[in-house]
Amino acid sequence: MDTSTTPAKSVDDKIAEIKAHMPDAYASIQRKAAQWGKEAFTLVRRGLRGEPGCFYAVEGGRVVGTPFDVRHPDMQIAAQAMVEFGCAHVCIWPLTEEEARQYGAA
Repeated sequence: MDTSTTPAKSVDDKIAEIKAHMPDAYASIQRKAAQWGKEAFTLVRRGLRGEPGCFYAVEGGRVVGTPFDVRHPDMQIAAQAMVEFGCAHVCIWPLTEEEARQYGAA
């Protein structure tokens, strides 16, 4: 997907949707930004523009971002947890290098 053609307004609208209607996802973004700095916001915007492997969130029937490849370890872990435990919301981020080693994805 050519993400350069996604209008900034559309991304801004999705950010507004997260802030207004996805409080747990928004809190997760804020926590990730506290850990990673501005890179977290960059990943959110990339996911909202349609780039897979950056950011994907589900809460209260709303879905934003772009799904990761189903073979991606993040999606396998998230799917297993959602099925086993259920969830009110989920935010999926790329694995850090340390996490990739821990889960055997490095």
